[in-house]
Amino acid sequence: MRPNIHTDFILSPIADILKDVVSASAGIGSGIETFPLCDYVMQSVFLKMTGFQEQKMKCVCWEMATIDYEYRYDFTKTPLGECSSYSEKQKIYKDLIKQIEKHGLEFSKIGIDKKNILTNTFSDILNTFSNTNLSIWAQKDFLNFQAITKEIKDTHFVNEKGTLFADATLKKMYEDHLYRQRNRIAHNTSSYQQNLPTLKTLINEDYKYENYFVYFSILVLIDSLFIELYKKYLTALDDRII
Repeated sequence: MRPNIHTDFILSPIADILKDVVSASAGIGSGIETFPLCDYVMQSVFLKMTGFQEQKMKCVCWEMATIDYEYRYDFTKTPLGECSSYSEKQKIYKDLIKQIEKHGLEFSKIGIDKKNILTNTFSDILNTFSNTNLSIWAQKDFLNFQAITKEIKDTHFVNEKGTLFADATLKKMYEDHLYRQRNRIAHNTSSYQQNLPTLKTLINEDYKYENYFVYFSILVLIDSLFIELYKKYLTALDDRII
């Protein structure tokens, strides 16, 4: 594997943040007096994960730009923003595939089993939070998350070329829920807006996606896809050097 200054960070799983928070909060307990901590903990973990992923996306871009001068020119001419939106992540994903192919590895040989990654992601999230105080604090959300995992597993999640999420539901979860929540917290918009959902919002079928366990799983899924794809990129570079 070709060494570079960002490899360790790019290949480090974002899921480690979740394991850390479960370990750190284990000693707090799950009594009713601890419930007010839930929103603070969930928000902090969520922001840490989104920031982690945004920095990783930028590192992936800079690594590609370091090797490919044509990509560097395009990247510096029209740089990405914070790499927080779905469209930005989608572009980086597509660019990474193009770079892999450019260095001689055909897409058919990339071999990322996206459906298996999806299944493992949901399974890992469930195992990480089961029987923890975080799942007790947000018990209804955790139960909803379990139902959602069964719903998504039954959808068509293919390894479509250049597409991060071929499944419309996953994309909607990111754009309409996760990304909006990221902006609400990062920009503190709830400080001047109504902080409670309306009844109309509560009865909306999609309200179940307003769920930190869903947000965590989507971020871990994206991270896992990029890690596997980046490994293929390193393989393509190694083959070219040899």
